[in-house]
Amino acid sequence: MAQIPKFSTSIQPPPGPNAKLVLDTSSSTTNPKVFNDAMEIRKTVFIDEQHCTASTEIDSDDPRSWHWVLYTDTTSTPVGTIRLVPPPQVSHAQTTDPESSAGPEYDWMHEPCVKLTRVAVVPGFRGLGLGRRLVEVALGWAAGHAGEIDEAVAGIARGRRGAGADLGPWRGLVLVHAQVDVEGMYAGLGFVTDESMGRWVEEGIEHVGMFRRLVLDK
Repeated sequence: MAQIPKFSTSIQPPPGPNAKLVLDTSSSTTNPKVFNDAMEIRKTVFIDEQHCTASTEIDSDDPRSWHWVLYTDTTSTPVGTIRLVPPPQVSHAQTTDPESSAGPEYDWMHEPCVKLTRVAVVPGFRGLGLGRRLVEVALGWAAGHAGEIDEAVAGIARGRRGAGADLGPWRGLVLVHAQVDVEGMYAGLGFVTDESMGRWVEEGIEHVGMFRRLVLDK
């Protein structure tokens, strides 16, 4: 029986609003190393394999998000990645119909939630439970770092009058926009599909909204 390889994870804190993040990982001298490795995986899976739009792969959430990369222990090859976006999230109307929606960019009306996105495992390392492992790593980190997540919210809300100031602290709510073919994986991790969000298409792929609430470390 073939031996299952061992893996380790590295975290990239939010690069910050002044970071010059680029898609071209082969020649980048500005991307932080872990982020650069994450982009290599994202290019392989989302752009090359799923044919998502290259020009929008790096978005406004990347500078303010935490990123994890999963590496093989033997060769330090990056094989999987996940991103955790702190509140506030882009409004659902903007997500489902970004061109016609006239609403606000961010949702300040509902309970703040973190969002897990850009979950990807490269071909050749699938079927080993690595996507599940990445989700568990990000959730475990979030449960123990609510204060850092609240600080990220304050950075966005600063300067707003009223809106956002009364949302209160993050209380463990986690959102995923799951591709329908991995809805079952997230259900197995305790996420519940929110039927009120319906189904919508992003980059030609059908998605559903799912939530889970974490018990935060004290």
